Amino acid sequence: MKRAWGAVRGFLGAMDQAHREKVVALTNYEARELENMFVVLLLGSFTGLPSPPSFLAVELLPYLEHEVKVLNRRAQDTTDSLAEIMGVLDADG
Repeated sequence: MKRAWGAVRGFLGAMDQAHREKVVALTNYEARELENMFVVLLLGSFTGLPSPPSFLAVELLPYLEHEVKVLNRRAQDTTDSLAEIMGVLDADG
């Protein structure tokens, strides 16, 4: 009986770890997308979107070094976001 219970606990532990890894991957992806949206909202004039008042954007620029690097990286490595989400979800069709 103890062996069976140990096997069940091991199986459930592996399932738990797999689900945790997927949740972490999705959370990291969402954080990257939110950073990208934040920079686009602040520096939207470069993409043709209405932007906040320029004095506000200029005051925030010193704090946006990381986000501007993210924006540049995303512009260089443009990918299909839907395909990336499906890859994270392991949804092969």
